[in-house]
Amino acid sequence: MQSAMIRRIQEGKFVLIAEIGVNYYDIAAERGITPMQAAKLMVQEAKEAGIHAVKFQTYKAETLAAKASPYYWDITEEPTRSQFELFQKFDSFGYQEYRELASYCRELGIEFCSTAFDFESADYLDEMMGVYKISSSDLSNLPFIAYQAKKNKPILLSVGASNVDEIDLAVETIRNYNQQPLVLLHCVLEYPTPYADANLNKIVSLKQRYPDVCVGYSDHTKPEACYDVIKTAYCLGANVVEKHYTLNKTLKGNDHYHAMDPSDAKKILKGIDFLNDIRGSYELKCLDTEQTARRNARRSIVAAGDIPKGTIITREMLTFKRPGTGIPPSEIESVIGKTAAETICEDTILQQEMISDCNKV
Repeated sequence: MQSAMIRRIQEGKFVLIAEIGVNYYDIAAERGITPMQAAKLMVQEAKEAGIHAVKFQTYKAETLAAKASPYYWDITEEPTRSQFELFQKFDSFGYQEYRELASYCRELGIEFCSTAFDFESADYLDEMMGVYKISSSDLSNLPFIAYQAKKNKPILLSVGASNVDEIDLAVETIRNYNQQPLVLLHCVLEYPTPYADANLNKIVSLKQRYPDVCVGYSDHTKPEACYDVIKTAYCLGANVVEKHYTLNKTLKGNDHYHAMDPSDAKKILKGIDFLNDIRGSYELKCLDTEQTARRNARRSIVAAGDIPKGTIITREMLTFKRPGTGIPPSEIESVIGKTAAETICEDTILQQEMISDCNKV
């Protein structure tokens, strides 16, 4: 199964991934619909917003967290103090549900993927996805990374809360079994991430240390008016951006409070398009759109006074004025010492046919 995300990345195009995660449970409760209806509604609105891929989270609480696992999120937004208790609220989907969602995504023309958090889901998701996404929380879980790498599909690996030696080991583990495209996603494991902690320069460091992989950004900041966090990440080299996604950012709990909604997604994509327009090409050359200004704003060699026919031209007879439609100032040495082939009136822009070699007069 070919990944449209990876194809876009290889073509140098921006990819926006909507991290639905398990937010559809809260949307379902708010709207009085089933979780499946809510999940499909979120996918549909993501597609309409222009988002390129949606990503879910596939887990069972009992295989993910011990009952005594403490929280690591903002409890003013999500008051649950146990990871096990939180995950237990959102783990009813299994193989059949994700298969239905993957089929729905194919119908709409948006890419489906889901982060597997156990070996069983890593196996059954294989038939549904063209790319594996590995969470930062599993970056040191090398046996699980190796297991997914052996599926021989492209991998998106988040590298939040990690040191460079840990990233090296994770990349090495993947490359021991898998030579498919690899995307490293910078992220910060603070929910939400304060803007001052976004540490976007890490994107540059990742690109320098791992030149053979693509680098992206998994964002946990709250959307701000101009989306400067995401746009800055893109300008620093993050061609892939994953961001939590909801239909109601005011909902309490889980991942709504730092998520984008469809309106945000449209504005982000519009902003990236604008950046691409203004960034242009890396080629060092005059643009086609500059040709008229180049011709009219540059200078030419101009007669400072009347130059009678047959006069040997000296430097004092010349000046430089706009437009640049005559002999350029850079060629003045080829004009000095030549003979006026015709009478050149003051303020005339010199052309090659107005001068000749002395021995030709």
